[in-house]
Amino acid sequence: METASLALAADWVQAKIAEVGPGEVLLVNNSGFGDYGPFAEVEREKQLDMIDLNVRAVVDLTARLLPQLLERGGAVVNVASTAAFQATPQMATYGASKAFVLSWSLALNEELRGTGVHALAVCPGPTRSNFFKAAGFASPPGEGGLNKWLDMTAEEVATRTLRALARRKAVVVMGWKNALIASSYRFTGKVLCARIAGAAMKKLRLEQYREQTKELDV
Repeated sequence: METASLALAADWVQAKIAEVGPGEVLLVNNSGFGDYGPFAEVEREKQLDMIDLNVRAVVDLTARLLPQLLERGGAVVNVASTAAFQATPQMATYGASKAFVLSWSLALNEELRGTGVHALAVCPGPTRSNFFKAAGFASPPGEGGLNKWLDMTAEEVATRTLRALARRKAVVVMGWKNALIASSYRFTGKVLCARIAGAAMKKLRLEQYREQTKELDV
């Protein structure tokens, strides 16, 4: 995302804030996308675009709008992911971008303590949306399997986010199942955790290849 585009977006939001008069401001940094495949095979430009949107835009827009939030009060909601808690082979750049969002949000929230503004990092697991299609999946992965056990609708994620905001939480993982998995990573070494995740993602890659081949045979 170009700097000029970010500036235009921030100017538009600032103008809207000025129109509505006094009141708290809620900034939600939700835009983002992923990409699936070995890093040696994916498009370089797409990886850089992902960093621009998932990381740079979050920091830039927050920096531009923070003066109004500090003046009025409110919150910054940054959508990370359960992928933020571990390395994600086959989606390396995406997982790393969400790890940044989580770490940065927690640091920002601590800096804002006592200002009337707080930051919340939202960590959803698999969510029923267009994410998987944009990331290059032939179909949502794991239907009837682990992802089916973990996934939520976008409406459920939004509702849980509002509850976390009301409680002034710094981070929320969507659902106890996702929270259990995220917390288990602390007991597993980072290298071993990456290896396990890599094996799971390779299996998923094979399933996706079979799905695509099936569609070509029809």
